[in-house]
Amino acid sequence: MLGKPILDVCDLSVVRSGKQILEDVCLTVNEGEFVGIVGPNGSGKSTFLLSVLGILKAESGFVEIYGLPPTSRKLHRKIGWVSQAAANLPKDVRITVRELVRLGTINSANMFDWADNGRRERVDKAIKMTGLKEVENTDIGRLSGGQRQRAVIARALASEADFILLDEPLVGVDRDSRNSLLRLLDRLCHDEGKTILMVSHDLTAIRQTAHRMVFLEGSVRFDGPTKSFPDFQRLADLRGIQAVHGDKEVYWETTSNHKEEL
Repeated sequence: MLGKPILDVCDLSVVRSGKQILEDVCLTVNEGEFVGIVGPNGSGKSTFLLSVLGILKAESGFVEIYGLPPTSRKLHRKIGWVSQAAANLPKDVRITVRELVRLGTINSANMFDWADNGRRERVDKAIKMTGLKEVENTDIGRLSGGQRQRAVIARALASEADFILLDEPLVGVDRDSRNSLLRLLDRLCHDEGKTILMVSHDLTAIRQTAHRMVFLEGSVRFDGPTKSFPDFQRLADLRGIQAVHGDKEVYWETTSNHKEEL
């Protein structure tokens, strides 16, 4: 059973560099949901997340998280943010997995407080949850792409965030690591009670993982259960893309030099 609404977006419109990126976007994410946002490049997916975080200012509409504006200090430690660039640290940066995860326990209220106050326990738990115990003292630069993604997710978990937002966490990650990351996110949602909002261009990965899918292209074109996500023909209709070959689908048979019509 899903809980109360955590994110409420109503009539959100955003303009960047004089261009309308989002228009009248409405979306609600409930406690315990795993929601995947998909759409083509330039469709406004990252802009939407930055607006939810309060980094970008809305032209109109509003965003509330736990009933509060995104910039509210009361939201500290409630939101975990994993950006596209989070795992792309330069290889010459000397910081271990444990040190990176510990950064998730630091905020403006405790940065000068040297007392432990349960930080070590939170770091240990986050490292264990993400399966990084064996490499906790390894420099980030020596890890695989999948392990680095796990490390930045662990940093978000160490903050004890209940609402985790991820922007394209599967980019540059090989197939096995991708599947491992998706299983991790599923466990965080089902076993740890986290609420997850993830942006990805990987449509198939989202369909295998998320409870609910949102197709965003300037505005919300589809919002519903993953099993109801439209097929390619319906998706093309939603986007207003017309077939250039008429009603017949043409394909090349790989075993011969002739083509057939279906």
